[in-house]
Amino acid sequence: MALDHLHFQGLRNLPAVTWQPGAHVNLIFGDNGSGKTSLLEGLHVLGMGRSFRTRQLKHAITHDQDALTLFGRLAGDPPLPLGVERRRDGSTLAVRVAGEKIDRIAELARHLPMQLINPDAFRLIEGAPAARREFLDWGVFYIHPDFFDVWRRVRRSLKHRNALLRHDRIDEQSLSLWSRELARWSDALDTMRSDWMARFTSVFNATLAELIELPELSLRYYRGWDKNRPLEEILQESVATDRQMKFTQQGPQRADLRLRMGRYPAAEVLSRGQQKLVVSAMKLAQGRLLEQEGRKRCLYLIDDLAAELDEQHRRAFCRLLEQMNCQTFLTGIEPASLEGHWHIDTDVRRFHVKHGRLASMPTAR
Repeated sequence: MALDHLHFQGLRNLPAVTWQPGAHVNLIFGDNGSGKTSLLEGLHVLGMGRSFRTRQLKHAITHDQDALTLFGRLAGDPPLPLGVERRRDGSTLAVRVAGEKIDRIAELARHLPMQLINPDAFRLIEGAPAARREFLDWGVFYIHPDFFDVWRRVRRSLKHRNALLRHDRIDEQSLSLWSRELARWSDALDTMRSDWMARFTSVFNATLAELIELPELSLRYYRGWDKNRPLEEILQESVATDRQMKFTQQGPQRADLRLRMGRYPAAEVLSRGQQKLVVSAMKLAQGRLLEQEGRKRCLYLIDDLAAELDEQHRRAFCRLLEQMNCQTFLTGIEPASLEGHWHIDTDVRRFHVKHGRLASMPTAR
C-alpha cells in the first residue's frame, strides 16, 4: 500500500499542507530552506514516531502553534488512516491507526516500513555500531514477527544485570538468574539476526553491483560475543571484569555489521561518493528483501540525491527505484538533477516548494 493522502499542520516553517502524492516516484524541488526536508521529516514522524532532525519532537512544532498534527492515508480496500500528534505542552506522542489509539510505536511502524537516505546516512559506515544495529534490527523486525518481544526481553535482562553489577554488594543468585535470562533471549535474538543476514547478503550484493563495482567489499555480521562459545559461559567468567566496569561487556548489545574493503575498514578506503552508493545499496536492499519475502512495500525518503553522485550513478540509482514496487519521495534543488532518469511510462509526480508552500508541477515532456 502507498500513501495517497497527506495532511501536515504545525510542522516547522510549513503552513498547513494537504497533498496527494503519487504511488511510485514523487520529486520535490525547491531552494535551500524552502521546506523540502521538512516534508520528509513529517513523513518520517508519521511512519517512525520520531524525527531525523531533532531528538525532541517539540522542536519541530511551528513556533506559533500549540501542536504538531500529521495525518496520512494508506490506499487499500478499505484505506488505512494513520495519525500522529505531539502537543507542545505534552511529553508523549498520540498515535492512531484506523482511528484507534495505540500505545506502541512499533505498531505504527509495522504499517509503514520506511528507509531514509540523507546526509546523516553516512553514519551507517563511519559512525558507531548503534546505527548499524538499528539498521540490522529494522530488517529483522519485518522478517520475524516475534522479534520485538524477544528484543524487549533482552533489554529487560540486560537492564537488570547491569543494575546488579553497579551495586557494591551483589546478590549472586539474582546475578546468575539474570545472566541465564540474558543468555537465553540473546541466543534467540542472534538466531533471528543471523537468519536475516543470510537472506539479506545476496540481495545487498546484487543491489550494490547494479550501482557500483566494488568486488572487494564485504559485509559481515558480528553477534557481540565469541562465536565459538555460549554467552552464558562468557557471562559467568566475566563477572569480575563486568563488576569493575559496572556493565555487561559482551552480548547482543554489542552486535555490529562490519563493512570492509579487503583487509581495511570501508570507512578508511571509500570516497564520499562510494560511501553514499554503498549506503544506498544497503537501504534499497532492505526494501527489495521485503518485496521478495512478500511482507510489505517499503517507503523511501531520499534527501538531495544529487549530492556526491555524478549523473551516471544518479541514473543507476533511479533505475533501481523504478524496478522496485515502492513509493519514493526525493528532494532536489534543480529539476535538472533528477529529470531524464526515468522511463516514459514511470509514474512520476513533481512538486515545488517555495516559502513552505507546496504546489504540483506539470509533467515533464
